[in-house]
Amino acid sequence: MTEAAPEPRLLIVWHSRTGASAAMARAAAEGAGNAAWLVAADDATPDELLSASGYVFVCPENLGSMSGMMKEMFDRAYYPCLGRIEGRPYATLIAAGSDGEGAQRQIDRIVTGWRLRRVADPLIVNLAAQTPEAILAPKQVPPKALKLCHEIGAALAEGLRLGVF
Repeated sequence: MTEAAPEPRLLIVWHSRTGASAAMARAAAEGAGNAAWLVAADDATPDELLSASGYVFVCPENLGSMSGMMKEMFDRAYYPCLGRIEGRPYATLIAAGSDGEGAQRQIDRIVTGWRLRRVADPLIVNLAAQTPEAILAPKQVPPKALKLCHEIGAALAEGLRLGVF
């Protein structure tokens, strides 16, 4: 009797300051079901990235770039994973106060070095926080945006299960 292939693992690495990115990561994990592996950026290790079949990177945009904790995760993992995860699928979910494009571009540049393959359009949720008070306040992500996060998690998990990616 042949042994069944292991269930694919969708690693969802997230960082959140005000709750928006955490809610988006949880929604993606709920969509991915049993394939989901939800890990905070400050806890994520190169071994976890190496063990995953695909990735969703979720963070806020801070001052026009990805959050420092997400950047730190990439800094810790970049060289240990270099040359070892090519071709794996990824998606990004960005919580932004206005634009989000800076964080998106920064993540895309980093994972280009890993030769990851984007399999879903970037999702940038603009929460329109423009004052210091609004920027620092806890965030509520609109249900429509959380539904999109859920759908991205589900699509990546299903694509991994079917061997599409």
